[in-house]
Amino acid sequence: MDFLKNAVAHGKQMITMCMGFGCNAAGCVGCRIIDSPRERLIAILTNNFVPCNGRFPFLITVATVFIASTVSGFGSSIIATLSVILVILLGIVLTLVVSKILSKTILKGMPSSFVLELPPYRKPQFGKILFRSIFDRTLFVLGRAISVAAPAGLVIWLFANLGINGQSLLSIVANFLNPFAQFLGLDGYILTAFIFGIPANEIVLPIILMCYLGGKSLVNFEDTATIGQILMQNGWNMLTAINVMIFTCLHFPCTTTLLTIKKETGSLKWTFISFLLPTICGIIICMFTTLVYHVLF
Repeated sequence: MDFLKNAVAHGKQMITMCMGFGCNAAGCVGCRIIDSPRERLIAILTNNFVPCNGRFPFLITVATVFIASTVSGFGSSIIATLSVILVILLGIVLTLVVSKILSKTILKGMPSSFVLELPPYRKPQFGKILFRSIFDRTLFVLGRAISVAAPAGLVIWLFANLGINGQSLLSIVANFLNPFAQFLGLDGYILTAFIFGIPANEIVLPIILMCYLGGKSLVNFEDTATIGQILMQNGWNMLTAINVMIFTCLHFPCTTTLLTIKKETGSLKWTFISFLLPTICGIIICMFTTLVYHVLF
């Protein structure tokens, strides 16, 4: 019976985790299907360990530019794909490991009860299903995203256009963070882009390119070769690419997800913990890969 209880708990968590691949905020809302408050909280706290669709373009771009270049021909596409899959698997493994740790420590408790009961059959009410899916989930997430995007865009613009002694505020922040970023195998501009990209993961790469090019507004290029050339001209190597992919998967949730977690848990404490958990894991793993890289090479 305990095995069945654990299987049900993990099964529901895996469902919500899969929803997180589309959007971590939607994955947190989807945790409502978990009956146990304790298990629901664990699923919410660990949902951000898997990359949402906003992080995949960055992962694919870095893998294409740096990982694929190590092999010529058709094998380059395969090794780039495998590198992205490995990062995803790392997130999934950490989801399970951290969930286990939480369930044995600060969220210790019994698994939820398992009841095998067939509900009464009812004719599907498509109008009600459509209404609830749109207003309870889609518009809820979109509304929070819009409320965050506008002020965040203004803040990024101000930091890029205002400066002291001819140096933009964005560059000042990047130079301040650079020593710590070096321990992670990154640089100050990359870490700054992740911090200012908290409103939406999609803008992390445009912020990095804006910083490197000294621009005053977000820039984006469709040509992967052009992006790769800019990154390599600014000191990116294989270590940088690997750690960027790791940190892209393992860093704090976006603002929309954080607001959703706050609404679902009703607690600033758990929202803060959900911010810390993936970020600490990302920092530790990036430090480890940097140490190993310097020892070997």
